[in-house]
Amino acid sequence: MKITVDEEKCCGAGQCVLLAPEVFDQRDEDGIVILLDAAPPTDQHDVVRESAGVCPAAAIVLSEDA
Repeated sequence: MKITVDEEKCCGAGQCVLLAPEVFDQRDEDGIVILLDAAPPTDQHDVVRESAGVCPAAAIVLSEDA
């Protein structure tokens, strides 16, 4: 799995951070997503998929190829 985030789309809701804090964080100044791990381990894949699914701005894009 490979993750990309579109910071321009991110609205700072923080659902991704709550679900997958090992993979996502937020900038202190504006809450915009920070990608901590673009290729997380297999045990994180389900929660990363859930994070992408609940993102209100659809700012998280997953590629299952990697």
